[in-house]
Amino acid sequence: MHTAHSHEIRNPGKLEVSSGIRNLFIALAAVGVLVMIVAWTQDPKRFWPAFVHNHFYFLSLAVGGLFFAVIQWVTSAMWSAPIRRLAESFTSFLPWILVSTVVLYFGLKDIYLWTDATKVQGDLILEGKAGYLSPNFFMIRLVVAVLIWIVFAKVMIGNSIRQDETKDPVFTAKNRTWGPLFLILFAVSFTFTSFDLLMSLDPYWFSTMFGVYCFAGLFYSTLALLAIVTIAMKRKGMLEGILNENHLHDLGKFMFAFTVFWAYIGFSQYMLIWYANMPEETGYFIHRLTPSWKPVSAFLMFGKFFVPFFILLPRGNKRSEKVLWNVAWFMLVAQWIDILWLVQPEFYSAPKLSWIDLGTFLGFAGLFGLSVIRFLSKHTVVAVGDPKLPESVFHHHQ
Repeated sequence: MHTAHSHEIRNPGKLEVSSGIRNLFIALAAVGVLVMIVAWTQDPKRFWPAFVHNHFYFLSLAVGGLFFAVIQWVTSAMWSAPIRRLAESFTSFLPWILVSTVVLYFGLKDIYLWTDATKVQGDLILEGKAGYLSPNFFMIRLVVAVLIWIVFAKVMIGNSIRQDETKDPVFTAKNRTWGPLFLILFAVSFTFTSFDLLMSLDPYWFSTMFGVYCFAGLFYSTLALLAIVTIAMKRKGMLEGILNENHLHDLGKFMFAFTVFWAYIGFSQYMLIWYANMPEETGYFIHRLTPSWKPVSAFLMFGKFFVPFFILLPRGNKRSEKVLWNVAWFMLVAQWIDILWLVQPEFYSAPKLSWIDLGTFLGFAGLFGLSVIRFLSKHTVVAVGDPKLPESVFHHHQ
């Protein structure tokens, strides 16, 4: 329930970050990139799986921020007006995703079985997929997908920023018009990106639900990161008089809903493959249920689902800043482990975590953090021109 009010909204301004925080992210990025360069030259067979893992993880967060913003415009959502700009900031990492996509080209032969012509020749399945699974076509698809996301981010978030200056609702109307087109292209492009980057690691296996599974993880982790950034801005005092526990409640409900949705899609994919009992499909899960991988599989079922499910179930927990903060960090870690579970079994008989995995993660995380900080340092942390903002300030639940 909410009541319309009209009053002057305090402009929180742009984010001011201490030199210590900024230098920390610079250090993380520098150390991470150095580790990646050393690992690439010294142990490429070990480096490239870690690179694909973290590339996809941060790709999902970057485009996930745009997806969140777009569905707010398309649905004319009121509750999210104070936090939508924070989600928009995630898209500032998309140019880096374009760079890492290009870098990925140099590791194709160390990552994907189907790039080896000697193994494709004479193999009926790989020969049948050769037209689609070719290095050049593969790279074209990936680059086009990222360019689509960058263009829509540039146009739609540009409209959002211009609206801060003009207060003209026409920019919201424009984004509402662009939104459905983006959602259609996003559904297609992200599905194919998931197929290409992750599912083709095992070119013999396929699942028509795999794209939806990856999307569920994308939004699961995006909501978690948005909760963390929102609470960080609140603790910094930048959302004073703008954000209240009712907004956290709605964000918590979203997190709860997509915890359930991810589990539903994961179970449905597994159940259909188990029930059909076809060798070309069951091998994927049999590999992940070996003694070495069973603990990770069990964590995904009990940890990634049950932990946030039961924590976020009570109404009070969804309204608690402390609870949301802690469960959001847990969800981000759980999603990183989920992608590890999708990638590493195609290369190793048991989970592997080393300085290469940690360094690669830190490199991506440092660059992501610097991108978000730079965006929020250039633009107001709240979309103060949003026509829904005055109403959202007084948003409350019965």
